[in-house]
Amino acid sequence: MPWTDKVVMLTGASSGIGRGLALELGKRGARLGLLARRGDLLDQIVGEIESQGGKALALPVDVQDADAVRVAAEQLVSNFGPIDVLIANAGIGATADAASLKPGDIAKVMGVNVIGVANCVAAVAPEMAARGSGQLVAISSLAAYRGLPKSAAYCASKAAVSSMFESFRLDLKPRGVDVTIIHPGFIKTPLTAGRHAQMPFLMELDDAVQKIVRAIEKRRKSCAFPWQLASIVRLGMIMPNFLYDQISRKNSFRE
Repeated sequence: MPWTDKVVMLTGASSGIGRGLALELGKRGARLGLLARRGDLLDQIVGEIESQGGKALALPVDVQDADAVRVAAEQLVSNFGPIDVLIANAGIGATADAASLKPGDIAKVMGVNVIGVANCVAAVAPEMAARGSGQLVAISSLAAYRGLPKSAAYCASKAAVSSMFESFRLDLKPRGVDVTIIHPGFIKTPLTAGRHAQMPFLMELDDAVQKIVRAIEKRRKSCAFPWQLASIVRLGMIMPNFLYDQISRKNSFRE
């Protein structure tokens, strides 16, 4: 899949995986609509992309605002043409033990990670389906597969995103729209920075970006990496609960 002149709407583009994808796809010739709340950072990234001959548009928006997301999508279409690929990357995490749970924190994570993703899909999927082409990409997580200690909100949100996009795939594939779900492990980004816990198979951002881009290009239905951690997680899905609990209690990656 050549990226030249492909119109890509990318959320969570101001840092981490989103920023890495923006710079990589900009180098490959994509025309980018970059969504995030921090407009100043988006402007910097647009400047970097344009300095390398690429094209990008900063669209400061909170993905929880469905109307604002729709307006941003319309701006992108007005400037660059129909949207070929949506990469729903915006996401946040929260660390909390169940004994000190704050419902507001759960609502905040769900608002960004789940409702925000749904808002973005709603802004682009009808036109893609009517046109008979396009691709929806969700940046989920290996944390979607089973619950992890002190990660209830994050795990639940990513499980919801993965299931939601599987449903989207069943609805939209017959209409020419591909759906790709990315399940990364631990990646060196601001989301993992500052943790004292050892994170197994921690990946460099550039390596993760390349894997994500290849999965999108191949229009894969699902991509989980790194393979070592993905294999362990898949094994966890078939473990009896007593064994999974025994192993997982000893490994909190949120410290």
